[in-house]
Amino acid sequence: MERLQKLMAHAGVGSRRQCEQLILAGRVRVDGQIVRELGTRVGPEQKIEVDGVPIKIERLVYWLVNKPRGYLCTNRDPARRPLAIDLVPQVSQRVYTVGRLDEASEGLLLLTNDGELAHRLMHPRYGIEKTYIVQVVGSPTHEERQRLLKGVWLAEGHVKARQVKRLKRQGESTWLRIVLSESKNREIRRMLARLGHKVLHLKRVAIGPVQLGKLPRGKARRLSIAELDALRKDVHRHAGSEQSGT
Repeated sequence: MERLQKLMAHAGVGSRRQCEQLILAGRVRVDGQIVRELGTRVGPEQKIEVDGVPIKIERLVYWLVNKPRGYLCTNRDPARRPLAIDLVPQVSQRVYTVGRLDEASEGLLLLTNDGELAHRLMHPRYGIEKTYIVQVVGSPTHEERQRLLKGVWLAEGHVKARQVKRLKRQGESTWLRIVLSESKNREIRRMLARLGHKVLHLKRVAIGPVQLGKLPRGKARRLSIAELDALRKDVHRHAGSEQSGT
């Protein structure tokens, strides 16, 4: 069940504010009854009409994909390179990626048609954590790892990691676990490049409480109800913290 104005906006009736005005004006019917309460919740199976014209409510879907290297996070590519969206089984809804992983990166990618949740998961204001496993050339020192936590300057401004943990050495390279709360373009690669460490391998393993787990590379599955609830709670928790100034 979702708020009426949210479903209307998602169906393309107008912006959330415009849909609220339509409801308050008595121009919206649910199952034949005029509805004027903005808090009204409805399901996708109910009949919604605006000025007597039925609107089509698209069911919200949530997919988790283990994106391989070489796949693009876009819905169209003129060069016909492989797309992450092609890894999702055929669905009637038009889904979009929640944020992006660059072509050379792999791992957890969320795809959905829930624009509001996608926005909140990616907006820096909400500070949703994204966790990555990264292999870099050389061995970042303790001081360099502290610099990542304190922040470095990129073209967009000052960026920093939430957590940095050294996992293991592998030959002339090192594996790190890095947690970010922002998602700027190629942020981890550019931060580490500033410290002189080229990224050899980058894999996202979590967004908030949702884990990639053992999903095979190139496969997709629906988010469970428990995962979706945990994700929404994480968004609300961060929103509450931001509003309280903590």
